Amino acid sequence: MSTDLMPNRFTPGEATIPLRETELIARRDNVLGSSYRLQYRRPVHFVRGEGMWLYDPDGRRYLDFYNNVPSLGHCNPEVNAAMAEQASRISANTRYLEPRLVDYAERLVGTFPQELNRVVFTCTGSESNDLALRIARLVSGCEGVIVTSHAYHGTSEATAMVSPNLGDAVKLSPAVRMVSLHGPAGVSEKQAAVFFEEQVRSAIADLNRRGIGVAALLFDSIFSSDGVWVDPPGFIAGGVKAVREVGGLVIADEVQPGFGRTGKNMWGFELHEVVPDLVTLGKPMGNGFPIGAVVGRKTSMDRFGSAARYSNTFGGNTVGIAAADAVLTILRRDRIKEHAHVMGERLRAGLEHLATRNPGVRGVRNAGLFFGIDIGLDGTGAAGRRAMALEIVNLLRDDGVLISTTGANEDTLKVRPPLVCQAEHVDRFLEAIENALKKAAAPV
Repeated sequence: MSTDLMPNRFTPGEATIPLRETELIARRDNVLGSSYRLQYRRPVHFVRGEGMWLYDPDGRRYLDFYNNVPSLGHCNPEVNAAMAEQASRISANTRYLEPRLVDYAERLVGTFPQELNRVVFTCTGSESNDLALRIARLVSGCEGVIVTSHAYHGTSEATAMVSPNLGDAVKLSPAVRMVSLHGPAGVSEKQAAVFFEEQVRSAIADLNRRGIGVAALLFDSIFSSDGVWVDPPGFIAGGVKAVREVGGLVIADEVQPGFGRTGKNMWGFELHEVVPDLVTLGKPMGNGFPIGAVVGRKTSMDRFGSAARYSNTFGGNTVGIAAADAVLTILRRDRIKEHAHVMGERLRAGLEHLATRNPGVRGVRNAGLFFGIDIGLDGTGAAGRRAMALEIVNLLRDDGVLISTTGANEDTLKVRPPLVCQAEHVDRFLEAIENALKKAAAPV
């Protein structure tokens, strides 16, 4: 397992960098905190974006198959117009009566199962998960949280303490228990459900024995940071049942898979045919404007609201609601979810065909337009697989295509283009990754 906090990053001296970027990097390092990282061996420098493309100062364009925040494309003109119009009138908070806030809240919860009928707005996915944990702990009266072994759920102190993905220096809470997924553990899909439930029940037993108890099972519904594990559908159901048996809540983190990314469904948890107690939203909700939310059951929300204050100055502000409202309108009007399914099928077919001709592709997994592509040649070991995946990512960057890596070993390519991608964009990506695979596998 890699201990590098961000393997796909810029390291000074590793590559030749033009003077313009070298000077900007030096200025950046002289003023920004050292926790920041630049992606790619040769950092990218962008000055504008449009649709599926990002442009550097010289006008060269890069196909974006990585950024899932602008899910309707960079600088979507309809979303931008909605924000500008609202900002020109008033930017205010949720303490004042505002019809558009209520209109959007009604429309948003209307996309969920009827049990999930209350919403609280935040600014980010991290805030959403932080709030969901507070609600779960108050309602359950317990502290324990069960997460997957390489999960990422946010950057606040509370969410970092339930995010194994952040590295050994970020200490997990003593109330956290990690469970393994079948794929990384080498367990077959036929045994996935039993394996997951056994892991969860073991975690529950340990938390109860130590007097901690179970507040929540918190899961990213496509397990993106663990390497994108979505099949078989419903494999988490036994674990969900086990947590509820002891009074814990089930929190679906939809910050990455939500808003139609999975193609067949609006929300990733629908793939598993479970209804969570709380659902957390963020990233694509405002197509770049920072807005998030927690959607939940009335009983849980009422318990929390009667015992604790929660008000967020910027969460649910009028400009954010205008952006989110425009995003939801476009998603539904233009059948973006259905389009993501069609494009996901096209990309998967192309990748599976590519895998038959290239031994460097060990596996392909996806839900709609979120892909995990396992990379590595036989006999190279974990370090070799990781090195090959990173090489492919940087070869693609040099070819004008952006992706990154995921998984505990960072040997899985993470591919998640904006949902508005078209057939020509899919085909361009397939051409580029085939070329990168050939170069990465070639003898030195």
